[in-house]
Amino acid sequence: MLALIMAGGSGSRLSMGEKPLISICGVPMISYVIDAFSAAGLDPVVVASPKTPMTMNWCRAHSIAFLKTEGKGFVEDMISAVQTLDENRPLFICVSDIPCITGEIIRSVADAYHKAGKDACSTWIPSRLVSSCRGDMPYIQRIKGIEACPAGMNILRGDLITQPQEELQILLNDPGLALNVNTRADCAKAENFIKKMQFTKQDSEFPK
Repeated sequence: MLALIMAGGSGSRLSMGEKPLISICGVPMISYVIDAFSAAGLDPVVVASPKTPMTMNWCRAHSIAFLKTEGKGFVEDMISAVQTLDENRPLFICVSDIPCITGEIIRSVADAYHKAGKDACSTWIPSRLVSSCRGDMPYIQRIKGIEACPAGMNILRGDLITQPQEELQILLNDPGLALNVNTRADCAKAENFIKKMQFTKQDSEFPK
């Protein structure tokens, strides 16, 4: 199963260079997203644009599959990428600025999608988690009676990419997914979160 990592935005609000390459704990932000999908057993493909030439160079240097779109917008570039790849099967579509995503989260979403038997799947985060992680509040919708925001990760059928698709809506109660990096303050919060994750993992691996 393919995973398109959308990395065509310039990140002008951050003024820190190309957004996908912003360093989080010394690692480009997009690398965390790619590694998570790889750990989940998927094949990541970075979708870049003329706004992110250094991201394409980074992909070349690290032998990561990528393709270049025209940079017309998220939806337009996504459709273009799917059509260029001639992908007719279901595939993940994910933003490149949620560095705290994990392979476990991705696998759980994929499992739920396959069991539901619907065309598509959207993921959501309770808005209370978003407001505690960053200042700006994105689009809000009620999911299972709870105010929620998009988590930035979906599954769509490639053969229906230009059409409406019946979707499974999954509410994920994970604070890491609420850390969509849009400001320098978000960068600092993501770094703290990742450091805690790494410390917890090291502690669990240490012999008792």
